[in-house]
Amino acid sequence: MKDLLLRRVKVVDPGGPHHEQEVDMLVVNGRITKVGQRIAKGEAREVDHAGLHASPGWVDLQAHFRDPGEEYKQGLLNGLDAAAAGGFTAVATLPSTEPPVDARASVDYQLRKAQGHAVRVLPLGALTKGLKGQQLADLYDLHQAGAVAFSDDQHPIRNSRLMLLALQYAMNFKGTVFSFPSNPDLSAQGQMHEGQMSVRLGMRGIPALAEVVQLERDLALLAYTGSRMHVAMVSTAEGVELVRQAKLRKLKVTAAVASHHLLLDDGCLRGFETNYKVMPPLRDQEHIEALREGVKDGTIDAVISDHRPEDVEHKQLEFPQAAFGIIGLETSFAVANTALRGRMSVRRIVDRFCTGPRAVLGLEVPHIAEGTPADLTLFDPAIDWQLAARDLVSRSHNTPFIGHRLVGRPMGIIAQGKALLRIPSAAGTLA
Repeated sequence: MKDLLLRRVKVVDPGGPHHEQEVDMLVVNGRITKVGQRIAKGEAREVDHAGLHASPGWVDLQAHFRDPGEEYKQGLLNGLDAAAAGGFTAVATLPSTEPPVDARASVDYQLRKAQGHAVRVLPLGALTKGLKGQQLADLYDLHQAGAVAFSDDQHPIRNSRLMLLALQYAMNFKGTVFSFPSNPDLSAQGQMHEGQMSVRLGMRGIPALAEVVQLERDLALLAYTGSRMHVAMVSTAEGVELVRQAKLRKLKVTAAVASHHLLLDDGCLRGFETNYKVMPPLRDQEHIEALREGVKDGTIDAVISDHRPEDVEHKQLEFPQAAFGIIGLETSFAVANTALRGRMSVRRIVDRFCTGPRAVLGLEVPHIAEGTPADLTLFDPAIDWQLAARDLVSRSHNTPFIGHRLVGRPMGIIAQGKALLRIPSAAGTLA
């Protein structure tokens, strides 16, 4: 990559030597060679943007790239480009592909295909063979191949004994099991959050109880085994409280929330716009306030994109027939920052994109210091902007945020010896 000199950048890196300092930063051959004041430009390309911040690279814990099997919706490389546009230097990919990531070859496929990209792919291995919930996948073999944790995506494990065995088996190599807290019998055929709005719209609801029942079971199994579990998505006030109490009991549990659940409520569905159809569904304001408080007090460790690209054939249908899911990688930080600003500091919001997700997967934080490889996210937490379709890198455009004003925006990443920037003075700085 070309040498870069970042001017007047505010460092957000608790635990690093330059936290909360405004510095110049010189990156040469993918390494941070100098951090200080008024560094000489030399041959480096200068990047100067008022309000520019830098933190260790962000990690997304849950994204679907539809690769292999449905590359026409995204594809792995296009997904990694979208992740870079969203400020992520690493992204955990869901195993519900075709075929699913339930064997070593599928992990190898993703790792090989992602080689040379600025964004690291972190494959999630399937928890059960074929995601069918009947027989455990070879978790150790997947772990050896490079799977960072295990998930059946949005296929809850009905069989309690199977979930128990998964938690016990993962303990042999300190693996982490992802739990999707939604009881499939209570949520079956539901289209949106069960509440006053679902009654007004005449649509079958998905009750908060569906999350509670499944989460209570999985936390009970976790307590019995002493294993490690990550709650993939919390969407209810009761779910937040269950995780909070589990942490007070010193259970090895972490949790995440999708950024759109922090900003949007079920009232968005008044017009039956299918881009608001997600799973878990958008909840009401009472739940949203509890989610925001959970992020603030650390009950919720990470904010995720839950990026799920869909083409128009699967999304532009009558509401009951439309697929669940929106794309979120490119807007995740902006949406969460818009929802949480004034309630949390920039440092603490960034923590839910950087330190929190890394702790879930046992990844080290690449602190910003001289002599270290650059693994940086550049962002402006105060910029007010409006998302336009032309801003999207993702092949699919199933997002409700086009035309919405948001506050805070990723400005690029520098990672793995490459720079992908959208700062006007350095736009197109490709490795």
